[in-house]
Amino acid sequence: MSEEKREMAGFDEDRAAMAMAHDKAMQAMGPLQQAHSAVEEARAALLGITETSAQAAAHDALALLSRAMEEIVGVQQTVSAAVQTSEGVATNL
Repeated sequence: MSEEKREMAGFDEDRAAMAMAHDKAMQAMGPLQQAHSAVEEARAALLGITETSAQAAAHDALALLSRAMEEIVGVQQTVSAAVQTSEGVATNL
């Protein structure tokens, strides 16, 4: 195989790997959104309890669920940034 053909095959492999990484990252976004929604629902259910409860543990749980939601959003943003960056790399291949 000529050097040029080997180089083209390498580019094709790189493009395929980038496409697969992009697809997998995009697939992760759906479950992340589902997780965010589920935690949001749990937080809403707990919110009603914390309004009438003086127990510190209930308030702590509410704060932890809020933090979990924030962290999920952070993961979504990180995955989105990775997808955008990989799209830039793919364009330059």
